[in-house]
Amino acid sequence: MAKKARQRISYVLELPNSSPGGHRLGVNGLAIDRDNAILYSGGRDGVICAWDLNRRMTPGGHSAVVDTSQANGKPPKSITRFRAQTQAHTHWINDIALAQQHTALVSASADLQVKVWRPLASDIKEPVTIGQHADYVKCLATPSQSTNWVASGGLDRKIYLWDLSGAGKTLEIDVQGEEVSQKGSVYALGATHDILANGGPESIVRLWDLKSGQRITKFVGHTDMIRAVLISESGDMVLSASADQTVKVWSVTAGRCMHTLTMHDHSVWALFSDDPGLNIFYSSDRSGLVVKTDVRETKGDLDNGLSLAIAKENDGVSKIVAWDDSIWTATARASINRWKDADTSNGTLLPETYKQHRASIATMRSKEAAAPAAGAGDGAKQTIPAKSILRISNTASFPLAIGRDSEDPIPSLVRKGSEFAEPVVSIVEPVHHLPEETIEGHFGLVKHKLMNDRRRVLTLDTAGDVLMWDLIQCRPIQRFGKRHLEDVEPEVNTREAVAPWCSIDISSGNLTVVLEPYNCFDAEMYADELVLEEPVEFREDQRINLGKWILRYLFANLIDEEIRRDEAFRQKLNEGAAKRIAAGQAAPPLAIAIPPRPGWASGDLSPATPRAGGLQYPPMTPGLGIGLATPGSPVPPVPEGVVGSLSPLDRRASQVSRPSQEREDYFSDAIQSPDGAQKPVQTPVTEAPPTAETPAKTPGETGKDAKDKDKDKENGKAPATTFGKKFRMNMSFGTKKLGRSLSTATTEKPPVLDEKAEESESSSNHEKEFDDSFLGVVQKIRNEYEKQHSDNPDQLVETRLTPSLANDTPVLKLPAGTKVIIQEETSGGSAEIYRGTVASVGADADVIEERGPQWLGEVLLFNALPPKDPAKISFFLYPWKDTLPPVASADGNSRLNANRMLRVKKILAYVAERIDPVPEGEEPAPDALKPEEYLELYCNDQLLPNKMTLNTLRTHVWRGGADIVLHYKANGRKEIPMPPPAEADEADKSEAAAPPP
Repeated sequence: MAKKARQRISYVLELPNSSPGGHRLGVNGLAIDRDNAILYSGGRDGVICAWDLNRRMTPGGHSAVVDTSQANGKPPKSITRFRAQTQAHTHWINDIALAQQHTALVSASADLQVKVWRPLASDIKEPVTIGQHADYVKCLATPSQSTNWVASGGLDRKIYLWDLSGAGKTLEIDVQGEEVSQKGSVYALGATHDILANGGPESIVRLWDLKSGQRITKFVGHTDMIRAVLISESGDMVLSASADQTVKVWSVTAGRCMHTLTMHDHSVWALFSDDPGLNIFYSSDRSGLVVKTDVRETKGDLDNGLSLAIAKENDGVSKIVAWDDSIWTATARASINRWKDADTSNGTLLPETYKQHRASIATMRSKEAAAPAAGAGDGAKQTIPAKSILRISNTASFPLAIGRDSEDPIPSLVRKGSEFAEPVVSIVEPVHHLPEETIEGHFGLVKHKLMNDRRRVLTLDTAGDVLMWDLIQCRPIQRFGKRHLEDVEPEVNTREAVAPWCSIDISSGNLTVVLEPYNCFDAEMYADELVLEEPVEFREDQRINLGKWILRYLFANLIDEEIRRDEAFRQKLNEGAAKRIAAGQAAPPLAIAIPPRPGWASGDLSPATPRAGGLQYPPMTPGLGIGLATPGSPVPPVPEGVVGSLSPLDRRASQVSRPSQEREDYFSDAIQSPDGAQKPVQTPVTEAPPTAETPAKTPGETGKDAKDKDKDKENGKAPATTFGKKFRMNMSFGTKKLGRSLSTATTEKPPVLDEKAEESESSSNHEKEFDDSFLGVVQKIRNEYEKQHSDNPDQLVETRLTPSLANDTPVLKLPAGTKVIIQEETSGGSAEIYRGTVASVGADADVIEERGPQWLGEVLLFNALPPKDPAKISFFLYPWKDTLPPVASADGNSRLNANRMLRVKKILAYVAERIDPVPEGEEPAPDALKPEEYLELYCNDQLLPNKMTLNTLRTHVWRGGADIVLHYKANGRKEIPMPPPAEADEADKSEAAAPPP
């Protein structure tokens, strides 16, 4: 079965008490529902907003503003009211379009998705994905707001047609660049019912037949990227706007460019027209200029058309729509401005100079058309300034012959568009200097800084406010007001070095935390550094895995739901066995008494069986001091041949996560003892007395076991430690098959392996394959239940679910609205395959099982982390100026390896064990000083704090790539005897032979 693409988990932290009704970042998409007087906007925050325009429709199909002014003569009130919004995407929305009689709003996003939202439905639901690209989706096109399909184009150089009635993709067009394939990206689309036009970085406009998907023709003439395309309703004319500062008019029948319009001096970003013949259209550019062009009654001579500078934004205008005497503009700001349109059909509003110009040309308007415009009420309207009239093209005669002001016809002030060769500043005065209304947005995040502890993040929003967030609690924890983020960082940052376990994304204006499977379990923190609302008993030096911790409570409701389903499934299987047991029929024993081991107290094992959802802690295994101090470290997996059904108790002790060497000890290198025998370096701090670390030989250990140990040494494996032996002892009695005694399980271990191997070979043909998904984990569990029930029908099937408990992942109370997202990696980015909230993941269990990754199921249901070798750091350990005995081995080797999370106090404990050991057979005095109380550790002449880790030490103190050099020193609180001279001489020779640091 083919493996799925790599999947990742993201969660979104949002401000508490944040209210809907506005965007957090810039707006990229606008659309007008003319029938219902609704404005739709799509923003870079991934949100779609719907705004009521507060207008009533007249019987003639026109609209009238409702109550736009107050009786006391104050300025007009806002005509826009917030209607609804939805978080449609997790990345920028690049374009939106209306279809299906204004009931379907389609959105295209940089998250690769094309979605449809139905805001007019009786039960408004979340947007539904109708298609997906392999890269950012940049634009949409549909012939009208009543069609049942929409076209989308993206950076994957593909154009797709999507049927909104449920038929999915109906056409695919591959738009490869002719010279450079990457330049075939689609940035602009225009459509009729038969023709589709596209443009992009190749500066070529291509026309496609929608029935066959074949190219009709191409238009070459632009010199820079094409940003917008319009097609007339009849399909005979195409408008294209380009970064070369021009708008070109193409004739489809003639197959060439008919006019090049140069009314803009900057890159033209957007075009809009609701005129079927494109005789009136609006354009906007990078400088923020909004232009209305009217070429009616020019009889094809567009040089005699009229271009007006309607408005001037402070930022580039990425989208523009117009309707009913209003123009809406979208910019990089979160707000949307509404400007009053200029009536170009009324000749009386034009300046006198322009009237004289129009009267002198043959294409002047007829008297019949101009007469109605000169009504009595026109005198109250504002006259259009002469400086607002732009020269429509380089060949136009107006306003070349006159100045911008009718009283000052100075040629030097004439605006000649892009043909200026001299540094003359052209003065353009827009018709309107201020918008009639501003639809305000909210403040979104624009900058962030991850702290050294990788649990806190500083953010800066568009209002200039600095905020501190906790990535584990999923909420802001401190506000700093309007300050520079760089000034706040030194005040709150700490000197730590934690492994990268997540990445931060603020592209949507919100704080999004991304967890990748390859590193999200790399970071740990010590439990004694936690500040918890409810006290939890932790083991000494216990570490908490950050990735596992947050995932445990992001999906807490999902775990509860899976436990309920697991109990229901087992209950069905156990019905027959339960009846027979209740009837007193003979059945195999459900529990086997385990004889006590040497050195084990009878009360070590609790008779209670912790359930998967319970809060009972597993019993602590005596003598495993280091193992208990490193939570999340794995244990060696038990061969399937010797594993029957684990009891829940033993499953708690055998949860697999990381390779076994990390649990064995912090130090991986072995050094020689004074007698020359090899032994592993042991960390001296243990919870049990030293004598507990050397138990008597177990009855099951035979000569073969000793040979196996010798064989391991020959193969380069680390010698078996007491920890490993004791852990295997624990596993042996926890994994025996029911009905088999302990002694039998121990002595017959090899035959069991052989027997299982033969059995697996004979039954390999019947091996089941499971999905590479969360569901596959559930299927595998249930398959094991069914097999166990089939083999032992009179035995109750116990649960195999072992989610982490509160002493491993302390309880978190996350905001219920925190968004949880599952994404799948594609060639062009990550596509969303599931989105819910902390509160809804339980109800969405079926969807998560189908689409969620397998590794997530293993982490949540088994507390099993993906296998990965622990990161080690090498260092040299020397006495300070030979004031203390050396810890080097007999051959003078002072180089050690240890887990990067090893603390300084553990290194000091190791030093104390080597230079000041407790005599064999004696117990340390109760009031004896701890090693960190009479020893100190230095690096680069800096005294190291006892809780500093090796990773922090290397990053902030050593600051180098070579092995760290450490020196230990006594602080005078305890006298440490020096070795006899002979031994000292030997130590000196050994040290001289040691490699330089």
